[in-house]
Amino acid sequence: MLETFNLTKKYGELTALDTLNLRVDAGELFCLLGANGAGKTTTINLLMGFIQPTSGKAKVNGIDVVKNPVETKKHISYIPENLSLYSNLTGLENLQFFTGLSGLSPSKEELTQMLESVDLQKEAIHKRVSQYSKGMRQKVGIAIAKAKNASSLLLDEPTSGLDPEASNNFASLLAEMRDKGMAILMATHDLFRAKESGTHIGIMKSGELVHTLKSDEISLQELEKLYLETMKSTLTYA
Repeated sequence: MLETFNLTKKYGELTALDTLNLRVDAGELFCLLGANGAGKTTTINLLMGFIQPTSGKAKVNGIDVVKNPVETKKHISYIPENLSLYSNLTGLENLQFFTGLSGLSPSKEELTQMLESVDLQKEAIHKRVSQYSKGMRQKVGIAIAKAKNASSLLLDEPTSGLDPEASNNFASLLAEMRDKGMAILMATHDLFRAKESGTHIGIMKSGELVHTLKSDEISLQELEKLYLETMKSTLTYA
């Protein structure tokens, strides 16, 4: 699971994240909504250990991220808005490289099956990633998470820039991983995707988690109204 306890991050007088208390259990997909600068990416960066908190704690599977950064990364995978893969390597070679960093050594046949399981076209598996679309790159990211057997997955705007079909395919892959017991936290601007794919939805504003909802207890129209009302007074694009 993913947990934060009064998690706070300040940059001088600016509070990027203010006493966040959040919990994402196995089999849940928690979608964080909010304007740019609301604290979504800061939350993910703190859980990944990319930045240090000013106060509070972040835990992955009960392990403190600050105290045990190497151990927590064994349990977590991360897919940013623009996934960094080695463009001169094929999809298969990228998957082999990144699973190797995790201390794993599956066969090429197993890795090929993993890429096929995320619906990467067979003809693309042996092509250089420089020829991939963003959607294809994101599928490699999902394959890395599956091969690593991570218990938690963090995503930062993973469907930004994807066409509707690619976005829908990506959402289906996330739902599959969620249903197999992975804890997933996704920062997104997509209200429709949050409602359709998420089990829980959080709305952030000015570094605070203002609302926490169960997606099956609110309609898309109600979610949109609540989001716009929440953003109205302090909508920023910093």
